[in-house]
Amino acid sequence: MGRLYRVIVFVCFALVLGLAQTHVSAQSAQGGLVREILIEGNQRIEADTVLSYMQINKGDPFDNRQIDRSLKSLFATGLFADVTMQRQGEALVINLIENPVINRIAFEGNKKLEDDVLAGELTLRPRVIYTRSKVQNDVKRILTLYRRKGRFAASVEPKVIQLEQNRVDLVFEIKEGEWTEVRNIRFVGNGKYSDARLRKVIRTRETRWYRYFSSDDNYDPDRLNLDRDLLRRFYMSNGYADFRVLSSIAELTPDRKNFFISFMVEEGNRYAVGKVDLDIRLRDLEAASLTESVKITEGDWYDAENVEKTISKMTNDIGALGFAFVDIRPQVTRNREKNTIDVTFEVNNGPRLFVERINVVGNVRTSDEVIRREFRLVEGDAFNASKLRRSKQRLDKLDFFEKVTMEQVPGSVSDKTEINVGVEEKSTGALSLGFGFSTADGPLADIGLSERNLMGAGHFLSIAGQVSGRSSKLNLKYTEPYFLDRDIAAGFDIFHASKDNQDASSYSMQQSGGALRASYPITEELRQSWAYTLKKVKIEDVSTSASKLVQDAAGNELLSMLTHGESYDKRDDAMSPTDGYILSMKNSIAGLGGTKRFFRNKVSAQKYFPIHDQVVASLGGGLGHILGLGKDVNLHDRFFLGGDNLRGFATSGVGPRDTSTKDALGGEWMYHANGQIKFPLGLPDELGVAGKVFTDLGSTGQLSTNGTSVNNTGSPRLSVGTGVDWASPFGPIGIDFGFPIIKESFDQEEMIRVNFGTRF
Repeated sequence: MGRLYRVIVFVCFALVLGLAQTHVSAQSAQGGLVREILIEGNQRIEADTVLSYMQINKGDPFDNRQIDRSLKSLFATGLFADVTMQRQGEALVINLIENPVINRIAFEGNKKLEDDVLAGELTLRPRVIYTRSKVQNDVKRILTLYRRKGRFAASVEPKVIQLEQNRVDLVFEIKEGEWTEVRNIRFVGNGKYSDARLRKVIRTRETRWYRYFSSDDNYDPDRLNLDRDLLRRFYMSNGYADFRVLSSIAELTPDRKNFFISFMVEEGNRYAVGKVDLDIRLRDLEAASLTESVKITEGDWYDAENVEKTISKMTNDIGALGFAFVDIRPQVTRNREKNTIDVTFEVNNGPRLFVERINVVGNVRTSDEVIRREFRLVEGDAFNASKLRRSKQRLDKLDFFEKVTMEQVPGSVSDKTEINVGVEEKSTGALSLGFGFSTADGPLADIGLSERNLMGAGHFLSIAGQVSGRSSKLNLKYTEPYFLDRDIAAGFDIFHASKDNQDASSYSMQQSGGALRASYPITEELRQSWAYTLKKVKIEDVSTSASKLVQDAAGNELLSMLTHGESYDKRDDAMSPTDGYILSMKNSIAGLGGTKRFFRNKVSAQKYFPIHDQVVASLGGGLGHILGLGKDVNLHDRFFLGGDNLRGFATSGVGPRDTSTKDALGGEWMYHANGQIKFPLGLPDELGVAGKVFTDLGSTGQLSTNGTSVNNTGSPRLSVGTGVDWASPFGPIGIDFGFPIIKESFDQEEMIRVNFGTRF
């Protein structure tokens, strides 16, 4: 046993000694210790900077893994085109080839995109380290810009020009190529609506010669996503609640000049509205108080957008009743046998959520205050989704931004939320040069300079002048939208104008003066205004054969007038309304100094309602009366009817007229009304051509004649007509053909009325 024990001990000792020798040999083979690190090839980059990226240092053993990590760390900096490491005795030698520094970046061959636009998209800049990966990324960015502009045939080739001191000039050689146009758009799976009808729904258009001024016939992948949404909205608003866009495919031709776009859709069944009910789970809230809020009627085609409008209306109305936290969810039940959808609006207590912060980003020029004052929510308020939507609408209405986004994110605690607002600013200044023609004034030309967001504070300033065959104008306007940090739009006007009324009334007129004005909202739709006007009026060049009333008006007058106005606007769009109405009233009193004394009132209304797709009807009219205070009403202050407000009759062609001189004398009361239907003519929508039929009714009369023989019947006049409006690339053009039906023998008629104007 003793001998066996000694043998086992000897064997174990031999094994341990062998392993130790193997470890020492391995360590010796890997290298011992690093006594020195030598750096070669660096020109701009300090040795200490290189050492700071190393994973192996002086005194460390030579370790291949640490050397490999150091190599990767140096490459990751992007500072070097090549790095090698080798051992020389007890020294580690690092050989470097530095990436060059960019001296200048230039573009060649670009005509459709300016250098500034391209440079703004690059990640590379002068005095930045050049790397191939960054150059390739920037090439992709430039190509993306061109593709957004519809140029998929564009190519970009980067060229490097070597300079001294390891610097380079980087030149992007660009071949922009031709527009990549949409040659054909087709739909698969549509049975209820034709391809032609659906092409009018989407934004993308097939290329045609008359779309020269539009880019909608150039392929844009972002626009294709919008088209999918537009199709969905169209079908959902016409009762097709199960509609889906299965796919949208854009195929590029081999020559990269044209796209063929296909939409595969699934229409599903068409549903009508079944039962409409309210399920109110709020204590002390009665269903009867929300009856007016529900805008959905049983039997109508189901409209998803109308459901959303009803929810918004109910949220506002419930909030007005004192319920700050409310959650309204539509419960939709399909009856596929009857093809109806029952809608139940479930009204619950909403989560108690408060606005913690409103964060605004993207505004470089526009101050935060201008953006925040448009919000219907402030920090600390109970969160209200409807008010948030209204805030976005108000920001869009400013027209200061290309894009406004709002995002609700969780706050610091569960009952708080933050609102992130992102804006993309756009140019708000304008220089306009214009020319045109109108039947009333003849040829005209104008020039104007305006800024809608002066100094980023939202102030409006403009100066404009106009010269025509019969008139001239010069006007300076300034408006502060939040005067004294209140929701009061205050400003002033300074003006000078002259007008030739020789044809209508045998006189010419000049006006010079100014006005102070202010307006403020009473509610979201109701606005009240005040203005004080002081101006000098000169009636001159009166013919000796003119009417006695015209001759009596010759000379200078000073007008000092206070005007009060109110307007109630429920239109869906101020520029091109298709639904809603507007009511307005103005009262003016002159006599607070000056030589004129009168009290003038005018009310007007206009109602718009859609009849069919793209067919809009409107009804409107106005009443006016002016009363002299201790003296007769001056010629210039009376009401004149005809032309734009009574088509079929000439400007000032209706109303009291001197029996011998035929001069128009104006009236001290007036009324006018109009009915119109505007409709498409079957031409492509982008041409902007619409037809209309109309009828106008009106009259004006004079109460005092001072012994002058006057044709003054006060009888109603009526005209009917038709016309064409064209939103041309050169400006709006309107042609009206009016035909008087009820008239007087002394009225002056005008069958054709033309208005044409443009701005550059």
